[in-house]
Amino acid sequence: MAEDTSGVLEQFADDAVYKQFLHDDFDAKAVACNAIQDLAISQHLAKLATGISLLDKELHSQVSAHYEDLLAQASGIETLEGALQTMCASIQNLQATSERLQSKVVEPYNKSWTQTAMLARLQQTCDMIRRMGRLFQIVKRMRAQLQGGAKDITKAAQSLSEADQLLEGVDLSGINVVQEELAVLENARQELERQGERMLEKGTESQNQAQVGTALQVLFHLQLLQPRVLQLVRSTLERLRDTVQQALSVGSLDQQATSSFGNRGPGRAAMPVTGSSAAFRAALWTSMDRLVDSVCQACCQIQQLEQVLAKKKDPVTHVVFLQELQKSGHGDILRTFWLSLAEMLSDELARAAAESTFLRQAFEGEYPKLLSLFNGLWKRLEQIEGQTPASGDGEPGVRFLGQEDFKPEEMLCGTLAPLEKAYLSRSLSRLLDAINVALSGSSRESRPSQDDLDGILRAISSELRVASVDSRLCRMVAKNVAQAVHQLAARCEQLAALEGSDALQVNGPATTAQQCNASLLHLLHLFQTQMDTLLSGNAVESPEAASIVRGALKSVETVIQSIVQPLLSAVSQSVEAIILTMHEEDFCTPAVDRMATPDAPCSLYMRELQQFLLHCQNDFFSSWPPAAAVTQGLRDLASRALELLVRHASLVRPLAEGGKMRLAADFAHMEMALAPLGQPLADLGRPYKVLRALRPLLFQSPQHVAQSPMLGDVVPHSLMLHFLFAKAPPELRSPYEAASWSRSRYSKWLDEHTSEKERLVLVRGAMESYVQTVRQRQGKEFAPVYPIMKEILEKAMAQERA
Repeated sequence: MAEDTSGVLEQFADDAVYKQFLHDDFDAKAVACNAIQDLAISQHLAKLATGISLLDKELHSQVSAHYEDLLAQASGIETLEGALQTMCASIQNLQATSERLQSKVVEPYNKSWTQTAMLARLQQTCDMIRRMGRLFQIVKRMRAQLQGGAKDITKAAQSLSEADQLLEGVDLSGINVVQEELAVLENARQELERQGERMLEKGTESQNQAQVGTALQVLFHLQLLQPRVLQLVRSTLERLRDTVQQALSVGSLDQQATSSFGNRGPGRAAMPVTGSSAAFRAALWTSMDRLVDSVCQACCQIQQLEQVLAKKKDPVTHVVFLQELQKSGHGDILRTFWLSLAEMLSDELARAAAESTFLRQAFEGEYPKLLSLFNGLWKRLEQIEGQTPASGDGEPGVRFLGQEDFKPEEMLCGTLAPLEKAYLSRSLSRLLDAINVALSGSSRESRPSQDDLDGILRAISSELRVASVDSRLCRMVAKNVAQAVHQLAARCEQLAALEGSDALQVNGPATTAQQCNASLLHLLHLFQTQMDTLLSGNAVESPEAASIVRGALKSVETVIQSIVQPLLSAVSQSVEAIILTMHEEDFCTPAVDRMATPDAPCSLYMRELQQFLLHCQNDFFSSWPPAAAVTQGLRDLASRALELLVRHASLVRPLAEGGKMRLAADFAHMEMALAPLGQPLADLGRPYKVLRALRPLLFQSPQHVAQSPMLGDVVPHSLMLHFLFAKAPPELRSPYEAASWSRSRYSKWLDEHTSEKERLVLVRGAMESYVQTVRQRQGKEFAPVYPIMKEILEKAMAQERA
């Protein structure tokens, strides 16, 4: 049927008139209006009639073709209508049943809801009645406690706290019967708050722990503990700030100074004072004393407050009050107070110094006195903390002085840091000014006097004595003193003549430059001695400060050494030049009886050396002070002379028995030549021992020398080998001859190579050169002394390798 119908529909769809009737949004009025506007109504009607005829034909054909299906559908509609009627009857029965159930349930529910609401209201009413009854009891009890005075104030506060807990979450403002009680509670709250605050202030001021504890207990019950404690700390700081400002007020200090000046006697007018007057200074330090007392008292009050907070507990939870404050980050009351106090003191002192020149000069000029006041404050606080009892649970009392991350003493001293810096700058200026005044007119012709030196010592002693009030300040001043000592040493070194012929000549009498050097040596030595006396006394109580100054005095010793060393070096060079002339004398003469006597004459070079050393002692060394550097320099000069004598004596060739006697006599006269230097020869150490040990070895055979216990321990192997070269034939040349050196060059090489091993290697080279020479000439034997020398050399080399 669908296929047959589709032909008619396709025909309608292709026609412009019919297809309008196929649209879903077909509008009959619109189609009629369009037909009227086209003025072809008859044509449209004919067209519509034709279309209706086509549709009738198509409907007739469809009904004829499918009449059986249409009849079946018509009978099915009747069956559906019967089923719908049955369903409607069932729905009506169900609705009636639900209405009956609703009538049975709604009424009991409404009754139950009403009774439940009544019960809740009844319970609420009973709770309010119980609360009101309890409130009446609390108010009655609290009235009695309030009449008991201060002894029952804690109980009254606890009753008020209980009433607050009772009224929490309940509004009784509309109940007339309790309005009077509520008013009593409000009045009691205000009264207890006022009494608690006043008791806390009085207890803190009088340092009455019982009173403070009672006040804290009251404020805790009123839930005002934290704000009132913080308020008390702030008010204490503000009072201290006012006290500091009053103590540093120039106007107030002038009034005090004028008052004290005017009270000296009748008939004297009160003269205005200035900041530099003694009366003003006295008033200032009196005010500072009172200020320190106030600060100490405030610290004690805050410390006691924290102690009481650490003891008192909540009577219900048994939590310490201090722990309650720690929950909100306010547990370190004393530490917070100290931080604020240090900052306040630093700001106020800086402000006062900036606003008043008089105060700044007083504090900077008498800073040790101010520091002494602060140190006294700290010692008082330490004593108070040492007397702090343990808390109630056996734990230690409140401590803040010994905490690792908190250094209150450094913070207290830090408040004076700008003043300390200014004072140290002034101290250094005073020390340097004393040195500049003493050395301002000094030159190599005009040297500092004893009075100039006394002025420097007085300045140093004064600075150290004034700074002894504090070990830290003493160390800082000691650094200034050390800087001044370095300055003095540098200035004296500039005045000294260290170069040129006038300073280094050793043949004539002392020149002006050398006399100036001697005067500077005496000045530096006297300064060093008096400084040692000062440091050894009670002027410097700090060992660290004394150590700093002693370390600086080493620069004075260095300058003394730098002044004497050039002349000593020139003397040493002249001594070596004189000793070197021994090689121009004849030591190959045979022995005579006169040479064997103790008073045998010495060599010409030794007589010249004796005269030269005596001249140096009389003209140079006698004018030097007995300083450590001078003593050590003369000792080194004597050791050097002995070393040179022994060295060049070992190089003498040829050496006969008479020559040995002369060398032995020279050794004895050498001891007498060094006597004018004033140095005990026994203190010279190894050089003197070598000289004494070598004298008997001069007359022993090579075999005995090789077996001598002195060899190696006292007399070096290389030195003894040099002596044995003199007993050998000329073919066995000395080391300097084998190297084609002069004796002076060889002596310089020995000075540069102090290692015994290096010297033995050079000796071995000379001996190997001798062996090659013998082999080249095809000699059959070596000199008798050679095997002994070889044995000594091998033994020495073995010891060096070990």
